[in-house]
Order: sequence, then C-alpha cells, then structure tokens
Amino acid sequence: MKLIDRNQLIDQLNWRYATKQYDPTRKISPADWATLEEALVLSPSSLGLQPWAFLVVDDPAVRAELLLASYGQPQVVDASHLVVFATKSNLGEADVDAHVRRTAEVRGISVESLAGLRTMALRSIVQGMNDTERRIWAGNQAYIALGNLVTSAALLGIDATPMEGIEKCRYDDILGLKPRGLITAMIAALGYRAASDKYATTPKVRFAREQVVRHV
Repeated sequence: MKLIDRNQLIDQLNWRYATKQYDPTRKISPADWATLEEALVLSPSSLGLQPWAFLVVDDPAVRAELLLASYGQPQVVDASHLVVFATKSNLGEADVDAHVRRTAEVRGISVESLAGLRTMALRSIVQGMNDTERRIWAGNQAYIALGNLVTSAALLGIDATPMEGIEKCRYDDILGLKPRGLITAMIAALGYRAASDKYATTPKVRFAREQVVRHV
C-alpha cells in the first residue's frame, strides 16, 4: 500500500539540502524527534548486526567543545539537535551472540534455530575480516543509517546536514567513546534552516538521470 504520493517524495528530496545555517531559536518538537530516533533504530544493516550507537548530544557545553573539533562549523551548535554516529571498533563474537539472542526474543524462536545466522556472521564478519576491514565495514553500515535519517527528516520537513569534516579522534576523547568500544564515524546536525542561508534557494546540482542510472 502506497502511503506517500510519489510527487511528495520527490518534492521533499528536492527541498532538502545540506543546511549551512540553522535558526538556533527553532527546535524540533519532542514528538518529531522521537520519530527520528525511531527511524534511526529501524535503519537496515548487513546481517542485521547494527554495529553502531547514535549519540544525541543534548548538553550545550559538550556541543561547544565539539565545535572546536569541527573546524568551527556552526551547525554543530546552532542546529536543534546533533547526532554522532559511532561504530563498534572491533565487533566480535559477543556482538553476534547479542544479535542472535535479540532476534530469538523478538521473533519468539529458539536461539538454536538461528545457528545458521550466527555461523554466517562469524565467518563473514568476525573471522573473515581483519580489524581494519571490520572497522570499514561498520562505518559503511553507519552511512546507511545516516542516509535513512536524512531522508526521514526531509519527509518531516526537517533540515539535516550530514558532516564528515570533523576531528574524529577528538570527538572520541570528548565523548569518552574508546572505553566503550566505539569510534566516531560521522555526525549529523538537524533543525530548521535560517532565513539568511542563501543555499536554501540555490538550485540543486545533480547529473542527469541518464548519466547515473543504467539499465543492464
């Protein structure tokens, strides 16, 4: 069943842009933010392993400190909300087992019936990759969640700015991530564009569909 008109979808994707200036006086409502958090939770990942944590930075003092590790990009402090996408630095057997147990719980089945899933995850991710490969894999999963958040926000009429231009190691230190087995992957600022942001009305630049979409 189609729940959104196709024109609405394209209109909202054309409406969104990587917001450069936020109106610091406008805040996302608690109901809308709860919806966006649920959208993050519902993000897909390889084998469903969800090798991430989404850190919503509420403390203005912490955000001010993060600004210094973000090359002064004002979105970090001016946006209504800031999300740090962190990934597990070395996903292992315990993480796979946690996923298997959660799957069994949610679906009302036995852990033993998921032996195939467990074996596949261990062989392909835990045993089949070295530490560097696993970290890259986890980062790739975080980009899926980032895209899901950005699109979900656009459908709610909320601006979002995905950002990689940060000092990730400083983020790790400020947020105390390493002792928790996490590392910073990227961030996203969300809120409402400032009236003075000239990029809000700048035409979106994309290659023509014929150049990037190929039917083979």
